[in-house]
Amino acid sequence: MKTKTSVTLSEELLSLIDQNADGERNRSAFIEAAVRAYLDAMKRQKRNQSDLSIINRLAEKLNAEASDVLGYQMEL
Repeated sequence: MKTKTSVTLSEELLSLIDQNADGERNRSAFIEAAVRAYLDAMKRQKRNQSDLSIINRLAEKLNAEASDVLGYQMEL
């Protein structure tokens, strides 16, 4: 379901949207796609930050495990 809303944009931004959205009929679709892409990027960034936090918290243990495993390799 779509809801009509009002957004105030600068003339410059509206001109850029029109150049890329193929006219007035597609402004809404263009803006909706841009907002979805931005929200997806924010979600991905939060997930990446969470993953990095976990990796950093466990880094010492993971490095110790990797070092232990490497100790079992035969030299060539």
